[in-house]
Amino acid sequence: MRYSVSHITTLEYAAPVRLAQFNARLRPSPWRGQRLSDYALSVDPQPATVAEREGGYYVNEARFSLREPISQLQIESRFTVEKEPLPARITDATGPGLADLRERAMLKPDLSPLGPASYSFASPIAVPERDIAMWSSAFLSETMPVVEAGRALMAAIHDQFAYEAGATVADTPPIEAFRARHGVCQDFSHIMIIAARAHGIPAAYVSGYLRTLPPPGQERLVGADAMHAWVNLWCGDELGWIGFDPTNDMLADTDHIFIGMGRDYSDVAPLDGTFRGSSEQTMFFSVDVAPLG
Repeated sequence: MRYSVSHITTLEYAAPVRLAQFNARLRPSPWRGQRLSDYALSVDPQPATVAEREGGYYVNEARFSLREPISQLQIESRFTVEKEPLPARITDATGPGLADLRERAMLKPDLSPLGPASYSFASPIAVPERDIAMWSSAFLSETMPVVEAGRALMAAIHDQFAYEAGATVADTPPIEAFRARHGVCQDFSHIMIIAARAHGIPAAYVSGYLRTLPPPGQERLVGADAMHAWVNLWCGDELGWIGFDPTNDMLADTDHIFIGMGRDYSDVAPLDGTFRGSSEQTMFFSVDVAPLG
């Protein structure tokens, strides 16, 4: 399956701001079963400088600055991507038991952005929460295979939590969404990450997109027409990282387009930055993921 992806972000300021600097994390990083082509990032007004680099975790980052005062900024990311279905060795896998997996992760000498060590402990947003750990203990055990554990976690979140757009904001702590039993994909992913790490499963936050239009006869996935989030669990050297989407209770497959992964949202936020001034900022965005056949 091939897709054409367009993501347009518009920032408006009530009064001009100066010396604005931004980080955009919109270019897809290489991922299994995914091939990128024709990537283009455009910024209006034209930045004074643009520098592309690898982010602190597994994410691409474009840093740009504007020296002249601005009252509006538009950032457009466009690309084509081809997705291959997950192989049977992933979809049918069970993986090692949790106790075995925890030992393997701790002994693995890999501090790269794809190594499990970086995703095994607390992070700025996904901090340990006793309530979430206790809740997840009801359906996880030390001998449970890791893929089965991932499926159990995402099914429990999908069944017990209501998707409500606008119920939370970007900086809502995961524990608040957990106690309210509602939220959006970002909240559900953070809750699953906290639960997984509490049981020794290395867990990462994935930023990406969902197919906008479903195949004929299938329901539209929750979270389309916006950036989406799901969870990668490290399932041992043989299986590597596998994506679990608790919002839709499914493995991340051909409908999911991978952008990057980090410890939580703060590592892969699509856009952040600073400016000089005290003007109110308003953000608008438009996302389109169109199948090409």
